[in-house]
Order: sequence, then structure tokens, then C-alpha cells
Amino acid sequence: MDVLDNKCPACGAKITFNPKNQMWDCKYCGSKFSLEEMKKHNNASSEKANSKENKKKAIKKLDGVDVYRCKNCGAEIMADETTTATFCVYCGSTAILKDKIDEGLSPNLIIPFKNVKEDAIEAFKKVTKHKPLMPKAFKEERNIQKITGVYIPFWAYDISADGQMEFSATDIRTWSDYNYHYTETSRYLVTQSGHFDYEKVLADASSRFPDDLMDSLEPFHYKDLTDYNHAYLSGFLAEKYDVSEEDGFERAKNRSINTCVDMMSSNVRHQTKIVKTNNMEVKKEKTNYIMLPVWMVNIHYNGKMYTFAMNGQTGKIVGNIPVSVGKTIAWSVSLFIGIFSLLFLFVWFIR
Repeated sequence: MDVLDNKCPACGAKITFNPKNQMWDCKYCGSKFSLEEMKKHNNASSEKANSKENKKKAIKKLDGVDVYRCKNCGAEIMADETTTATFCVYCGSTAILKDKIDEGLSPNLIIPFKNVKEDAIEAFKKVTKHKPLMPKAFKEERNIQKITGVYIPFWAYDISADGQMEFSATDIRTWSDYNYHYTETSRYLVTQSGHFDYEKVLADASSRFPDDLMDSLEPFHYKDLTDYNHAYLSGFLAEKYDVSEEDGFERAKNRSINTCVDMMSSNVRHQTKIVKTNNMEVKKEKTNYIMLPVWMVNIHYNGKMYTFAMNGQTGKIVGNIPVSVGKTIAWSVSLFIGIFSLLFLFVWFIR
């Protein structure tokens, strides 16, 4: 199994993608390279490094884990079957698992990172600020520094939907006279029909990330979509899909139908409306396998893993903060004592 890492064409040191200037920066010699310049150098990987003589194969096979050898220092890099890029934990070099990219698993589009780790750290600190009941672990610097940039795989479907829906609708009118209170209910059967075209409806293609979390990171701005190039992975982690295109389409299909319902329902001008029949036919027109940028941190607390994620393009951050039981009890006791003391003083002064 081949490991492909990106090296500076000028000095041969490791080189990473910089989201701020959208270039590849070498921290050792100070050189900067555009994508076109990287392509001229075979994505900054020399012919010697990628020659058959120097390609290293997995030296052992673990349960669900492949072991690779780092080309820079010789250390072993472990990756499970869904990983396409990782880091060498010893020298920090990016290891792009080329065999998993080449075996029909290569994405065709990617949105490169637009913000850096410092942006993600600052956003996370703002989310956790002024929350007195939050567990201490969520403010510890060692946990905050674990924020990692990950390219998450998504299926993106172009979808067309055509058909009609029937709504049971009602209007209610009330009035009164001197003797009675009246209620008039008018019932309607409303038919709506239409044709809808959706472009790049997303479905998370990795089972290890919660679908609701990934959905919450939207929208991504497709103006930044570009042709996939493995050089963009330099300095980041990456996963490959383990959710099939067919299973992903079921999610995208349901999302599209829900949008059709919302749009058609908005055209039913009655006080209440309920979908009675739904005869929309949904067709998959095109599928793209794309990589989208996400900053993530996982914090283990009270036997459960809590994940925070930030859209690596827009900066939108999502996640759930647990409540510390100990802090909640302490805060409740303090509040009770404070209120009791105020009542005692109030009663004492009015005596």
C-alpha cells in the first residue's frame, strides 16, 4: 500500500496547504507554491519518492487497521479502512494513502479549507464562554488544542422531482351574538403539482460522523468547489466513504421530498393543511463524490464522547455542551442559600 506525501519542490521538506492564502507554504525555506506550480512538480512529490523501488507496502495487517511506513522517518503509520490521509505521529509528515485514492475511491470535487486551526480554536472558546455549568474538561487547553482539520466525504446528488400532492386543509371562522357562540369550519381538498430541480443535495458518506451534526454544518458555498487534487489534503486528515452511493441517495431523496412538501405547502392558503397524498417521483440525475472541510474536536466526558464541528469554509460551529452534575448541584445550593439569605434579611428589616 503506497504512502504519498507532499514535499517542497525547493528544499524537499514537508509542505502543507495554507487556507489563508490558498497556497502551499514551506515553513522551512519560506517558499510558496500555487496549485499550478504544485502540478508541475507532480503535486510536489518527486519521481524518486514515488518510484516503484521506494513504494512501501503495508508490513502487517491488523483487525480493521493498515500499517504504513513513513517515508521521512521510517515510523509506522496506522490507519483504518476508511482513512485516506493521516499524520505521522513522530515527525508530523502528512501521509496520503495513495492506494485507497487510486482504487476507484478518488473524489472528483473538493472545497479547500478557508479558515485555519486558530480560527477554530477561537470559535470553540467563544461557544464555551460564559457557561458556568459546563464541565471543566471543555475549557482545558489540552482538549481545545486537539481540534483537527478533517476532509469529510459527502455524496452530492443532482435530483429532479416531479408530481403532485393533495392537502387536507381547513379554515375556521368564529363569531357570537347575544345568545350563541358560533364556529364554522370549512374543509378543502387542495391539489398542488410541480417540477423541482435540486443541485448537489448532500448526504454524509462516512458512518463515523453523526448525520445530524454534518447536516447542521450546511450550507457550504459551491462557488469554492474545485477539481479534487490530493495536494489539498496536505496538513489535514481525510476519510473515505463507507456509506454506499445508494444508501446516501435515500437520505438525499428524503431531504428533497421534505423540501417539496414545504414549498407546496406554502402555496396552500388555508389556516391548516396536512399532506393527504404524496405522488412525487424523485430521480437521481447525477452523483458527485466530494470532500468538504470540517474542523473537529472530540471531548470524552462522563462515559460519552461529545463532538464539536466547525464548517471549514464558512466558520459555522455546531455541537452540544453537557451540564456538569457537580457544578449544577453547587450552583443550585448557592442559589438556594442566596435566596434564603435575602428573604431572611427582608423579614428581619420589616419586623
